Amino acid sequence: MPVRAGRHRGRSGTRYVRGVTNRSRRRQCGAGEHDEWLAEVARGASHEVGDVPVELLGEYLPLLAEAAISGRAPEAAELDAVARLGRRAAELGVSAGSVVQLYLSAARLLWQQLPEVVRSTDSEAVRSAAAAVLHVVDEAVARLVVAHTDARRQLVRWEETLRREFIDDLLRGDADVGRLMERAEPFGLDMGRPHQVALAAPADGLGESEETISALERAVVQWAGDRDVLVATKDGRLIAITPADSDVPGSGRESGPASLGELLLAELEHAPGRPWRITVGRPYPGSYGIARSYEEAREGLAMAERLGLEAQLVAPEQLLIYRVLLRDQPAITDLVQSVLGKLVHARGGAEPLLQTLDAYFASGGITTEAARRLHLSVRAVTYRLGRIRELTGYDPTDPAQRFTVHAAVLGARLLGWPERGR
Repeated sequence: MPVRAGRHRGRSGTRYVRGVTNRSRRRQCGAGEHDEWLAEVARGASHEVGDVPVELLGEYLPLLAEAAISGRAPEAAELDAVARLGRRAAELGVSAGSVVQLYLSAARLLWQQLPEVVRSTDSEAVRSAAAAVLHVVDEAVARLVVAHTDARRQLVRWEETLRREFIDDLLRGDADVGRLMERAEPFGLDMGRPHQVALAAPADGLGESEETISALERAVVQWAGDRDVLVATKDGRLIAITPADSDVPGSGRESGPASLGELLLAELEHAPGRPWRITVGRPYPGSYGIARSYEEAREGLAMAERLGLEAQLVAPEQLLIYRVLLRDQPAITDLVQSVLGKLVHARGGAEPLLQTLDAYFASGGITTEAARRLHLSVRAVTYRLGRIRELTGYDPTDPAQRFTVHAAVLGARLLGWPERGR
């Protein structure tokens, strides 16, 4: 392609090679041929970096050509246009690294196709042109990356807000069903399938949880399959939602966790915040099924804490008896007051005697084991059991009366008696 040789001075007085700028090239070969030349450079750069959209170059190439020939620095409005392209790249899901590669590749290809610059014998002119081009590249890439980072940060915050709102509505169970099913689709949840919810509460607080969530999500996806899996946080707890169909990995596996609860327990064994307590709700179908399973798991955590259960993993079936007790709260309150009410008059209050009953029943009615758990002598435990019999009229060592006393103790723990029962 013919070009005219010659030199002229830019704004700073430095000599620049003339012949292929936005203006001069148009004069030589026409606007259409000039535009096609730049379009060809853009397509070549896009192909080199994996077909990143050409549209993200905008007017970047004319800026480079102008700088190479005349030394003109980019204006503020032109750099603002580059920043808008950086935001556009973030919206399209193009990484910052890919769009930077596009810009660098375009600059290299354009420089190679500026023959009067590359082949010039005037070394000062070549150095000046190169410096001008590098200045444009530096300014453009800097604005591009900053805008891309800001836009990506905003998108992440927006996506996280949508995710949090969706999870809140999903677990609350009172949102519009049709709209909820639409919002569930991007998260891969099929609301027509039965799901189960597991909760994991750390003893030391959740703290920095991103790494823990990511690791747990990978484990749950591997266990349940890359579908219908959602791992998040709510109220300082980790939440895992998985399908509960018969084809989901579970008891049929030859090795590995047989249930969602066992999986979480294994994965969180060495995670920060130990020890963890995990409860799992039973599976239910439909959009309200997730909310119902979550409520069971949440209620299970509360019960496990009140009862002081030692087990880290509490299955929903283990808590059925406690739900039965709480179903008729006036009746269980009456039982607690009738059987244990007089313990509040003991020296030191009712709590030491309740702890003794807890340990005695947990040890299967073996006094020596109860003493070991309480770090007391067998004589001290025997004395306390006798004192309970004197105050209440019920003998916890008598098999005929043991069930009544045990049910009353469980009710007391569930109700928070005597602190909340006064």
